[in-house]
Amino acid sequence: MERSSGILMPIFSLPSKYGIGTLGKEAYHFADFLEKSRQKYWQVLPLGPTGYGNSPYASFSSFAGNAYLIDLDLLIEDGLLERDYVESFDWGDDPETIDYGKIEKNRREVLRKAFENGFQRDRSEVDAFVADNFWAEDYAMFRALRDHFDESLWINWEEPIMLRRPEAVEQYKRLLRTEIDYYLYIQFLFSKQWNAFRDYVHSCGIKIIGDLPIYVPMDSADTWREPQFFQLDRENIPTCVAGVPPDYFAKDGQLWGNPLYDWDAMQRDGYGWWIRRVEGASKKYDVIRIDHFRAFESYWAVPYGETTAKNGQWRKGPGMDLVKVLRDWFYNLDFIAEDLGDLTPDVHRLVEDSGFPGMNVLEFAFSPDASSKYLPHYNSENSVCYVGTHDNDTARGWLEDEEVDAANKLFASKYLGLNDQEDRSVGMIRGGMVSPAWLFVAQMQDWLGLGSEARMNIPGTATGNWRWRMLPGKDSEALAKEIAEYTRMFGRDR
Repeated sequence: MERSSGILMPIFSLPSKYGIGTLGKEAYHFADFLEKSRQKYWQVLPLGPTGYGNSPYASFSSFAGNAYLIDLDLLIEDGLLERDYVESFDWGDDPETIDYGKIEKNRREVLRKAFENGFQRDRSEVDAFVADNFWAEDYAMFRALRDHFDESLWINWEEPIMLRRPEAVEQYKRLLRTEIDYYLYIQFLFSKQWNAFRDYVHSCGIKIIGDLPIYVPMDSADTWREPQFFQLDRENIPTCVAGVPPDYFAKDGQLWGNPLYDWDAMQRDGYGWWIRRVEGASKKYDVIRIDHFRAFESYWAVPYGETTAKNGQWRKGPGMDLVKVLRDWFYNLDFIAEDLGDLTPDVHRLVEDSGFPGMNVLEFAFSPDASSKYLPHYNSENSVCYVGTHDNDTARGWLEDEEVDAANKLFASKYLGLNDQEDRSVGMIRGGMVSPAWLFVAQMQDWLGLGSEARMNIPGTATGNWRWRMLPGKDSEALAKEIAEYTRMFGRDR
């Protein structure tokens, strides 16, 4: 792969007068900004419809798109909405923060109006979209059923439909037809806007890196549609759930709560579930970052009902058996292995055998004994260097954090040559730019020099995350020129 660089910027963090970033004008402007900055990659966070905690890593579907990201101005241009109507809603007062409560309430009403105005007009296109996306009807039915049963978990629905008995499926298809059509239309609109946007990004010479969460939630169309591929008991209750043991981020570990995969069942099926999932992701992204890749080697299983992740145990995953299937099936697709955490020799071996580039995070690098593999001079070419990911503090936040060991920050300052003539966040970016890694990625917050107030996520916490938004105009010509100069300086603009 060519030596290059990119920026991590969630779609929902773009500026917008409607409370959350969308696939509209500002998204196209940011693509222009990346081109002027001589960047080759735009990394986004998962695009699925968010559930608990508004986390993009807890989606109702592995395939569907997030209705929050549908641009309302484009719907106005398409004749589906009136501008005065859309602007009559309260979308929040703080341009730097997403108010998810207002977004959830008002978006639903506005998109319902778009459905009423456009579904019959676009019926043939919607039918073609459904025919081309096997998951769409089941997803729409799942969401309609979830609304019908007061947003309860599917294992609490009436038994016939919980178990997807054919007669119950047909009964509820008739009963909830309008609601199912609503959710289908929303997915049609998202797909239409995403495909046009992706084509424009490609025309700017930029590839999109997307994240593939390792697990899916229990509250998802994925588990309801194919429960046989998960570790569930006869009543569809998880026997164990996902998480990670105590680590850098959380002293009690992280109890994610997702159902775990039944790898034996998936292997017997030829890993068809994973093939379908990655194929769906390939329709959105050019490069797929596999989140928590180490779980392919071994995963942390926590008994269902535990209140922390401390009492779990490691169990063997599918390893190269699955990796070979994905690598061979999707030979034209690039992958990145998120190989962070406390890794064993077996995990290192799996990453090496896969051939996928792993990750180096600069904020983890600066122990004074200079032994960390994350130090730029230790990075291999077949890797990706980050200052920090969405789970880390911003560069400025890390440098100013009193809980970070002072000796680590002093070593970082010496190693990177941080000085008063250059923004210290940019100094950390410079340190990553020089890495031998074929790809370097910085969070947009770091190019803007923002502190902990702009942090995207604090692992182990369920609320207050995924809310940062960039102010309008911050992706300026002057900043693009500065980024382009650093990119040229370190040979990442070839």
